[in-house]
Amino acid sequence: MGQQIALGLAQKGCNIILHGRTEESTSQTLDLLKSYPVKTYSVYGNLSNDDQISKLIQQVKALQISIDILYNNAGIMRPYREDIWSHSTTDWMETYQVNVVAMYKLCSAFMPAMIENDFGRVVNVTSRIMDQPQLAPYGASKWAVDKLSMDLAIAVQDTNVRINYLDPTWLKTDLGGEHADNPVEAVLPGALTPALVENDGPNGEFFCAI
Repeated sequence: MGQQIALGLAQKGCNIILHGRTEESTSQTLDLLKSYPVKTYSVYGNLSNDDQISKLIQQVKALQISIDILYNNAGIMRPYREDIWSHSTTDWMETYQVNVVAMYKLCSAFMPAMIENDFGRVVNVTSRIMDQPQLAPYGASKWAVDKLSMDLAIAVQDTNVRINYLDPTWLKTDLGGEHADNPVEAVLPGALTPALVENDGPNGEFFCAI
């Protein structure tokens, strides 16, 4: 999904900073972006590790360019537990670290400058997963994404920064699996909508890509 969003924003003329867990994990998308007349950069870091999050943020800031759009797409899902009472502390903590805490840290790193620059768009990827206690940590983390997005929206309501949250729907990705309802390409153009709202547009609101 991140690759599709990067390509979609490049089609709109946006310069792109790609993030991956490792330096190598963005290489394919960088190759695909070569056909667009935009500048591209890549940074890396594992969002499950606080030190790596800090280093990731440092890498972005070292580029010394304005971050106008922050698209928080990273997410993990721990194993499907048929025994719904067996979700471990590790399941919960790892899920929240990547899906919620890392998201908050990235917002904290880049939204203040957006406010100062009088422009910014933040999109947090959520999910409308329902009735799946076998995936309780993931589902709960996505409700936390909604609440985090709504709360941060209050902080920017009188500025030209907008933060919203988007459900890509069930896509055929590594996380979504081969039985998902939609191909990953279906996430466009809907996933771009919250990144392109007007200054007085929606803030702290829910979007659906499809």
